[in-house]
Parts: sequence; structure tokens; C-alpha cells
Amino acid sequence: MKTPSDEELMLQVRGGDIDAFEQIVLRHQAEAWRVAYRFTGDAVEAEDLAQDAFLHILSAAQRYRRTAKFRTYLYRVLTHLCFDYRRKNRPVLAEPLPQAANESLSPMQRVSQAERESLVQTALNALSPDYRMAVVLRYFEGLSGTEMANAMGKSVKAIERLLSRARAAMEPRLRGFVED
Repeated sequence: MKTPSDEELMLQVRGGDIDAFEQIVLRHQAEAWRVAYRFTGDAVEAEDLAQDAFLHILSAAQRYRRTAKFRTYLYRVLTHLCFDYRRKNRPVLAEPLPQAANESLSPMQRVSQAERESLVQTALNALSPDYRMAVVLRYFEGLSGTEMANAMGKSVKAIERLLSRARAAMEPRLRGFVED
């Protein structure tokens, strides 16, 4: 049996199928949390934002139209929630993103990697919300310019400018740690 796409599942959710929604949540909860975490720097707030995004999507399921990929829709909802979170003047924390230890690395390489990740998160936290979200969606989640434009409600050209400015703002903080 063919696994239904996210868009097919959302159409089932629109018809009242809660099991289909559960499948969507299971597929995307980790990436939603990652985006929110990279944006806020706070694991608990990231979990709340990810849950809020799914609750928003569920409550709007009756209005769902298959006009874009579900993933783009999720990122658009999550982006708005993250920006709302930031507008409330909540502080951005700089705790490192929890990751499983890479056993193939030596202890010295692990320390170096942790230091690099901490510097990247600190540089990311110093960015404005638009720049930060653009960097998270492009470099951490791998979205294309078009997907980012849809998620952030901007033109592709505006996304390119955001990324260029974000890289320029982060570069002095990361000099020597990020290779060209």
C-alpha cells in the first residue's frame, strides 16, 4: 500500500480524520522543533511553538487547500509564531543544540565541534528575526529560495537579500571557524 503524501493526509484531516493528523505530526514534529529551537535558542519554548503550529494547522484544517507543499505551509505557520514570540520581547538564549555524540570523532574533535556549534548559535541569536529565520530555513532545514519565500511571505529576491545580509552579519563572529 502506498504511503499517503502530507497533502493527501491534510485532505483527510480536513474531512475529520484525526489519525491522519497524527501521522503528519509524527512526520514533522522533529523538524518543527528544530526550526523553533534554532530561532529561539530555548528547548521548552521551541516545543511550545512547534505544538502551537500543529494546533493552528489542526484548527484551520477545514480551510486547508492543496496549493503548496504541506512542509511549506508548516514553515509558514511556524515562522509567524516565531516572529510573534520574538515581538513579545522574550530573550533569545544561547544554549547549544542537543545532539548525539559522534563516536567516530576523537574527544578533541568533539570539543571543537561543540565550540563551533556554540559560536554559530550565538551568531545566529544576534541576528534580527527575519535574518535568523532565513538562515535557519536555508542552512539548517535546506529549503529552496522559493520554499523560503512561501514560508516567510516574501519574494525570492527578498530572501536572497536577507541571506546575503545575514551571512555578512554573521561572518565577523564566525571568522576562523567557518570555511569558505
